[in-house]
Amino acid sequence: MATLLSWLGRKDLDHMKADKPASIATIALKGKVLDRIIILANAWDDEWHDYQDWLMKKLACAGRSRTTVTIQRVRITSPIDYSSITKVMQKQLHAISVDADQIYLNLTSGSPTMAVISVLLGKSIGKCQLIQTSPKGDLIEVEIPVDFATEYTKTSTDALQELTSDNPKLDPAFGSITAKSTTMRHLVKKAQRLALSDLPALVLGESGSGKEVMATAIHNASSRADKAFRAVNCGALPESLVDSVLFGHVKGAFTGAGSDHAGLFEQADGGTLFLDEVGELPLNVQVKLLRALQQREITRVGDVKTKTIDVRIIAATHQDLFQMISEGTFREDLFYRLAVGVIEMPPLRSRVEDIPSLIDVLMTEINQQTEKHPLFDSKKISDDAIKFAQSYQWPGNIRELWNTLNRAVLWSESNSISAQDLQSSVLSACKSRAGSSAFTVPGDIQQHIDSIRKNAVHSALEYSRGNKSKAAEALGLKSHQTLSGWMTKLGIEE
Repeated sequence: MATLLSWLGRKDLDHMKADKPASIATIALKGKVLDRIIILANAWDDEWHDYQDWLMKKLACAGRSRTTVTIQRVRITSPIDYSSITKVMQKQLHAISVDADQIYLNLTSGSPTMAVISVLLGKSIGKCQLIQTSPKGDLIEVEIPVDFATEYTKTSTDALQELTSDNPKLDPAFGSITAKSTTMRHLVKKAQRLALSDLPALVLGESGSGKEVMATAIHNASSRADKAFRAVNCGALPESLVDSVLFGHVKGAFTGAGSDHAGLFEQADGGTLFLDEVGELPLNVQVKLLRALQQREITRVGDVKTKTIDVRIIAATHQDLFQMISEGTFREDLFYRLAVGVIEMPPLRSRVEDIPSLIDVLMTEINQQTEKHPLFDSKKISDDAIKFAQSYQWPGNIRELWNTLNRAVLWSESNSISAQDLQSSVLSACKSRAGSSAFTVPGDIQQHIDSIRKNAVHSALEYSRGNKSKAAEALGLKSHQTLSGWMTKLGIEE
C-alpha cells in the first residue's frame, strides 16, 4: 500500500479556491498512484471538508478515484514546536508503517519545523521517500546525503572516548558531587557516560549515600537538562494515592477529585522523573510503570484515553531488589527494564578520602545557616575531629554526617569542633569504638530528642531573659506560640 503523509499548508487551501493544485494535489495527481493520502491539520478546520471534496474530484478526473483522502485533526503546541510535532509524526509513522509498502513524506506543505521533523524521522525508515514540489509544479524526490545514524555514532564515540581517558573533562553538572576517592571518580565517569544516553537508570545504595544528588546530576548533564526534573519518594506515598500522584486523574474519578490533575509523568514530560525507593511501589502500580516504560503511554485514573509521554526514568532504592523478586514483591520484568544503566553509590565508610572535602562543604552550609541565629558563632572543625570522622563507620552515611555536624555545632562551646565534640554528637552506643558498624540509640530515641530540645529551650530562655519571642527567634521557631507548645509538651514551666 502506497501512502502519502503530509501536513496541510495554507497554500494548499488558497490554491484550491482558484482551482489550482498546490503541493499536496501536485504529488497526488502527478506522482505515482497512491492508495491513500493522510493529511495532518491543526488549523483552518472550516475549510477541510471543501478541500477533501475538491481533491477527491481532481483524483477522479485523473483516473485515480481509488485513492482515499483523509484529513486528521492533530494537537500541537504551535507550528514551530519541535516536541509536539515530533510526537505527532512518530505516532503517525508508526501506525502507517504497519501496512504500508511505500511511504511518501511531503516536505513542502506545512511549517519549516514540520519539514525538519519529517526529514529526521523519514531518514530512519527504509521504505520512506521524501518528496517536495517546486513553485512551477515539478516533483522532486529528495535524497539527503547524510547518514544521521553514522554521524550520531561518531559523535557519541568521540564523547565516550573523552570520558574514558585518564583525565576526562567532567560535566559541570557533577560539580556538586565530592569525588576525591578513586571509587567516586570512577563512579562519576560512569554516571557521566550514562547521562549521554537516554536510557532508564537504577541508582542503588544505602540510605543517606546521595542517590538523589546523583540522579539530579545525571539529569543536569543530559540532553533533557532544560526540561523538568520531578522527584518523589515512593515509600512516602499513601497506597490509595500512588496511582493519582504518578499518572494523574480526571475530574470525578474519586471522592475529592474536583478537577483534572496532571500526574508526575505528565509534569516531567520531556524531562526526567526520579522515583526514590521504587521498591515500595505496590505491584499493581508496578504494572502501570512497566507499561509507561515500554509503551511511553499513561492513563489518568478515571480516564479511558491514553496520553503519550516522553519521560526518562531514574529509579533508586536501598533495598535488595533480587531478594524482593524472589519473594514476589517486585516484578522481575520491571527490574530489568529499569536496570539498564546501574549506578551503585558506595557507603561513606568505603570512600574515606572524600570525608575531609565533604566536611568542608557541609560545614560551610551549616555556618551559613547559623549566621542568623544570635546564639551561635561560625565554627571550624579541628584536624583531630576530621581524623575521628574518617575512622568512624557512618552507618547513616552522608545524612548521618550532616546531622552529627549540626549537633556538634549546636553544642560545642568552642569555635573549633574537637574530636570529642564530634564523637559525643554521634547517636550511637558504639561511637567510641571506630570500626563497628552497629547502630543503636542510647535509651529511648524520643526521650533523647526531647532532652536535646529541653536543654535548647532552657538555654534560649536564659539568653533572652525570659522573652519568649526572642527565645523563639534564637531557636529558629516560627513564633512564641510554637515555643509555648514545645514548653508544654516538654513540661517546662513558664
